[in-house]
Amino acid sequence: MTDQPTLLLLPGLLCDGRLWRDQIAALRAECRCVVADLTHDDNLPAMAHRALAAVGEAQDLAIAGLSMGGYVALEIMRQAPGRVARLALMDTSARPDTEEQSRRRRALLALSESGMFRGVTPRLLPTLLAHHNLSTPLGAEVTAMAERVGRTAFHRQQRAILKRPDSRPDLPRIAVPTLVVVGEHDALTPPHLAEEIAAGIPNATLARIASAGHLPTMEEPAAVTAAMRGWLRA
Repeated sequence: MTDQPTLLLLPGLLCDGRLWRDQIAALRAECRCVVADLTHDDNLPAMAHRALAAVGEAQDLAIAGLSMGGYVALEIMRQAPGRVARLALMDTSARPDTEEQSRRRRALLALSESGMFRGVTPRLLPTLLAHHNLSTPLGAEVTAMAERVGRTAFHRQQRAILKRPDSRPDLPRIAVPTLVVVGEHDALTPPHLAEEIAAGIPNATLARIASAGHLPTMEEPAAVTAAMRGWLRA
């Protein structure tokens, strides 16, 4: 249907469309779902520009970004706020990396560049999923997703993340209905960072997903979909 609103979905680091599979299946009757390809660029402005190009001239966009996708969503709000009607920020942060986070990120880059890309995901996996989900099929799905994205894109994405700005000063200027989602067991971007985002954006709604880690769209898809449906209809 051409009159459907457009939902632009922005994946996280080493993630592809699988991240949003269940939400797309549940929401496709209500909106046109477009998953941005964030694998080609090594900076957020270029990622945001490419993501917007993927939806053509569509206006009144609903944009949902998870983790790195949240950084891109905030960059879109800087580039083209007039095109955005709704914003969802999931398991992400408005802050730049700390010195320690940057150090760890560069260490993973060095590991991957040395030819040990397959060693990256086992190191990351315990930070991506809640502990009780590590022994489920989700672990293999996250690993397969990372392999599809691949080493070269991983390098670009990490460089983009390393250069991201402090978005906290931008939060009070966001004037669209905003949903902030976080998994209670998120070790990478813990709930207090989601609380900070929600407190900084006027009238934002915070949804905490009780049994999820950093990837609640995969870990607790029904809960995330319900929160998104309410956000889209509000």
